[in-house]
Amino acid sequence: MGKSNSKLTTEQLAELQGSTKFERKEIQQWYKGFLKDCPTGELNQSDFKGIYKQFFPFGDPSRFADYIFKVFDRNHNGTIDFTEFLQALSITSRGTVEEKLKWAFELYDIDGNGHITKDEMLTIVDAIYRMVGSMVQLPEDEDTPEKRVEKIFHLMDKNNDGKIDMAEFKEGSHQDPLIMQALNLYHGAV
Repeated sequence: MGKSNSKLTTEQLAELQGSTKFERKEIQQWYKGFLKDCPTGELNQSDFKGIYKQFFPFGDPSRFADYIFKVFDRNHNGTIDFTEFLQALSITSRGTVEEKLKWAFELYDIDGNGHITKDEMLTIVDAIYRMVGSMVQLPEDEDTPEKRVEKIFHLMDKNNDGKIDMAEFKEGSHQDPLIMQALNLYHGAV
């Protein structure tokens, strides 16, 4: 579904209904909007950053958008096609907490080795802080990316090995109200 077609085939619709939490009509509406914004049927990284800039005009979302793009671009071809877009949207807006945690873990696990290191987490948290700029007032124990990462690692890295695996991430996320709030921010919004 990378190249532009004005309509999805019956097979494509069925596949998307099976791999997302969207109904047939919703998929068709999303597809129409996607083609309007991306006439080639693909969204490149530069345009993706531009979208993020519209939502976060007072910060710098470019680095965070790069990492989100990487998670959306499942086949790693440098573009996001409609299937990749809709599947990511489905998880982030209608997925279960477990699906969202898996997706978030992939975001933080930059090198994809199954563990999140402090450096990886700091990279993402720093990008988030830059994105939101001064729009969010944070408590003193989380007012820098470094402090937030230390707090998260203290909560999640149960075996103190300097990295967080999926089990630790899931367990720790359930104990952190900010993480749970972020995971549910867009739930049911689309």
